[in-house]
Amino acid sequence: MRHHAYEFSTPENFLGLDAAASDPATSRVVVLPIPYEATVSFGQGTREGPRAIIHASRQVELYDRWRGDEPALMLGIHTLPALAPSAAGPEATVMAIAACAAEQLAAGKHLVALGGEHTISVGIAQAVARDHPGFVVVQIDAHADLRDDYEGSRFSHACAARRMLELGATIVQLGIRSVCPEEMALIAAEPERIAVAFAEDVHAGWHRERLAALVRDRPVFLTIDLDGLDPTLIPATGTPEPGGLSWEQVLEIIGIVAAHGRIVALDCVELAPIPGHHVSEFVAAKLVYQAITRAWAPAP
Repeated sequence: MRHHAYEFSTPENFLGLDAAASDPATSRVVVLPIPYEATVSFGQGTREGPRAIIHASRQVELYDRWRGDEPALMLGIHTLPALAPSAAGPEATVMAIAACAAEQLAAGKHLVALGGEHTISVGIAQAVARDHPGFVVVQIDAHADLRDDYEGSRFSHACAARRMLELGATIVQLGIRSVCPEEMALIAAEPERIAVAFAEDVHAGWHRERLAALVRDRPVFLTIDLDGLDPTLIPATGTPEPGGLSWEQVLEIIGIVAAHGRIVALDCVELAPIPGHHVSEFVAAKLVYQAITRAWAPAP
């Protein structure tokens, strides 16, 4: 009998991992795609974000030269099927996200959600709040997202941080450069629960010690809105803002949070892919892998 060498395409999961490295039974990390888009207010396309990130991630090298190993193979990363939005609307979708996320956290998994619009973060935060009261939300973002409602919805992407604040979380925001009077008033009224490092503050470097103190020995939900980065790095967002954070600044922030706090879950949201332009999804995919590594891969 003749034997032939067959070639198969890379698996369509996060990082294109083989069956052993993505086994749901042994993987310590689970990736949950949530292609939800219902309340975006400018550019469209965030529903395509999770698929684009996963597809681009197959080109990300697993080897981390600062560590000298391949964290994905050590951790195991399993990609779940995409979570379908609820036909009942944004609040019902948030509840479904919370139920799914809680199931993964209860199983002892490290959870990574890929959005979709920023509303999905409310569901992840609800799941975190169930077992981690007094948790901290570290939010990398261009926008404060602290409105009580926007365009008639309390579950708009512009209200995500406000809903998480109501769960009892401390909100630490970094890279903010677009706010409204309502949000500024709330920030001023809640200095113990809302800490904001505007983009110029991060550029000046004053946030480092304060961030470390705010997350020290506390459970953390890290939410990365990709418009927090400068649009020269990731132009494919629905609401880009100039003056954003650099690649090095974002990695430094994640490193500080991982070193001083305990990251329970993280997400990456608001990628709106531009057809034929692959830079944004590749940067997003590499950022997610770097976040996973810093959060959950112990130093070799």
